[in-house]
Formats: sequence, structure tokens, C-alpha cells
Amino acid sequence: MSFANTLHAEWIKLRSVRSTWYTLACLVVVGLGITALAASASGAGYPDLSPEDKAVWDPTSLSLRSYIVAQLVIGVLGILVVTSEFATGLMQTTLNATPRRSRLLAAKVALTTAVAVVVGEVLMVAAFTLGQLILAARDAPHASLGDPGVLPAVLGGGLYLAAIGLLAIGLGTILRSTAGALATLVGIVFIVPGFGGLFPDWLQKVLLFWPTQGGAAVLATVPDPDLPHPWLYLGGMSLGIVAVVAAGFVLFRRRDV
Repeated sequence: MSFANTLHAEWIKLRSVRSTWYTLACLVVVGLGITALAASASGAGYPDLSPEDKAVWDPTSLSLRSYIVAQLVIGVLGILVVTSEFATGLMQTTLNATPRRSRLLAAKVALTTAVAVVVGEVLMVAAFTLGQLILAARDAPHASLGDPGVLPAVLGGGLYLAAIGLLAIGLGTILRSTAGALATLVGIVFIVPGFGGLFPDWLQKVLLFWPTQGGAAVLATVPDPDLPHPWLYLGGMSLGIVAVVAAGFVLFRRRDV
């Protein structure tokens, strides 16, 4: 079976499972819901902000806050692409049809990344549009896609979500457990950054390349002095994720099902 045939087979499996559509629907509904709440609350509170806070007002970043939950939903999708087959025993059947394991996993990685990019970009554009409409209705400063730094931030949000989806597939392949992979993903994107202030200075510098730290800084248009090179941090984060996926490839080839 060629790579194109393997990719097509994986696409059929992905779109024929109800959980895929439920997950994507949840991503859109929850993501836009968070955007509406954040934009409405921030817009209503804008007149009460101090001059310092108004100087760093970033309507683009406010409207893209849905990434916080969206990364978890994208992660669930990436994990299930692998772990659902281990849980049901379908992986053995899949390997009988596609004995070249690297080709099989490469197809899963390519498909999940493509879906995550498309869905992530659609969500970011929709969230940005909705957020700016709400801010305008609240008479708060708002932005358009043509403003400086806005389009890179919106596109960067989709790329960030795609990177998280890739991380999820790597974790799912390594752990072969939905619960274990999801718990690890939550620890990576939420728990470790939350305790970042407790780590030594040298380790805090490493955490700048951690998901939800420096990598997520690409979603802002007002520079953060602590994160002067957001795209560099996103690139470093992506290299770490590639290493996780590479470890998944090695283990997938060596283990028995």
C-alpha cells in the first residue's frame, strides 16, 4: 500500500468516527464562547483601565484567548487518532493492512497536522472576527486583519494549535493510553507553566520554549518585554515536539502491538 493509499485510509477512519465531529464541534462552540465572554468582559471594563493598561491594550490577543481551551480539544483529537485503535484492538488489523509502521504513523501525523492547521486557522479567524465585533459594540479599541502584526498573530495561533496536535499524537503513540496521554498533555500545557516561578533561573529560561509560554506569545501584537522573540520560541517549542514525535516513531517500530 502506497503512502497516498494509507493516508486515504486514515482519512476514512478519521471522518467516519463520530468522536471526530463531536470533538471539532466542541472546539468551535467552546472556542467562540470563550472569545465572546472574554471580549465582552474586557470591552466593558476598558473605560476603567489605567493609562498604563490602556497603553498595552491588545484587542487581537483578547479575541484569540480561546486557544487556551482549544489546545486541549485539539490535543484530545490527536491522542484519539492513535490510542483509540490500541484500545479497541483495531491497531492489529491496521498493521496487517499496512505492515510498514513508519508509513502508517507518518500518515496519521500528516493527516492530524493538516486537520489541526485547517481547523485551528478557521477557529482563529472566526474568534478574531467575533472578538473585534464585540469590542466595537462595547466602544472599545478594536483591530482589523490589515493592522500591523494582526495577521501574523492570527496565523500563528493556528500554527500553535497544529503543534499541540502534533505533540498529542506523539504522546499517544508513546503511552498508548488515552487517559495517560491526556494527563501528560494537561501537565505539559497547564501544570508545568503554572509552577514555572518555582524553578531555578536557568530552567525558567528553558521554559520560554514551553507550550503556553513563549510559543503562545505569537498570538499577541503588543510585544512582551519578557518574550522579545515569540516566533523564535514557537520554533524552539516545535523542535521539542518533533523530538517527542520522533521518539514515538522509534517506539512504534520496536514494540509489539
